[in-house]
Amino acid sequence: MSAAALHPGLVRPRPQRRRARSRTYSLTVRALGPIALLALWWAASATGLLTPDVLASPVEVLHAVGELWGDGQLPDALTTSLTRSGLGLLIGLAAGLTLGITTGFTRLGDELLDSSLQTLRTIPFLSLVPLFMVWFGINETAKILLIAVATTFPMYVSTSSGVRNTDPKLVEAMRSFGMGRLALVREVVLPGALPSLLAGLRLSMTLSVIALIAAEEINATAGIGYLMSQAQSYARTDILAVCILVYGLLGLTADIVVRLLERGLMPWRTPQGARR
Repeated sequence: MSAAALHPGLVRPRPQRRRARSRTYSLTVRALGPIALLALWWAASATGLLTPDVLASPVEVLHAVGELWGDGQLPDALTTSLTRSGLGLLIGLAAGLTLGITTGFTRLGDELLDSSLQTLRTIPFLSLVPLFMVWFGINETAKILLIAVATTFPMYVSTSSGVRNTDPKLVEAMRSFGMGRLALVREVVLPGALPSLLAGLRLSMTLSVIALIAAEEINATAGIGYLMSQAQSYARTDILAVCILVYGLLGLTADIVVRLLERGLMPWRTPQGARR
């Protein structure tokens, strides 16, 4: 006799079937939110709810983009800001990766470094701006190092956690086959910690944009932050909106880059929400 007959309250199980979605459908759904915000912005400006002294309309912002791009201010500012952010990010990723492997893979490194690094991690990087100005002045060094500090700790925490979660039996097996420490890290530990490394990369890249905004407040004479300070002086809300949108697009681009890396390096992973 079947289980359903013995227990009338039970129902026949229905396995959840995964519905395939086309890339076009997925991109369309993702675009609905930004399009709705843009439509609300345009409607508020057209009806007078948003006046130009509060926030410029989308049309005025587009005109400002053309103005800044035409005279070369926007390309020059983007180049300067991306250079700052990129150099700081590279330094932060290298430092975080090295420290994370050291504390996650060696007991001595964990005992010597982890407590100090965890203490430093709790210090808001924005509080370091005055100190960096005293130490390094108002030149590019202070800006790049501020971004590096902000991006080091997310990468460190993710790397250390990923390395610690590597299967110890696999590590011991590779050691028994005579694999050296450096080869073990390169061939076993880092591939096993790849999901954590990519999560740290995503956080660090996002923080690099946030730190860039703070860094460009240090008496910048070039970059997106300089454009913002100039626009603030002349109450140009259209240029201010352009700069804010540029910062947002930089953050979105960083997230897309990490997503593409995840698909390339871990093609077996199921996209989030694919089963819902």
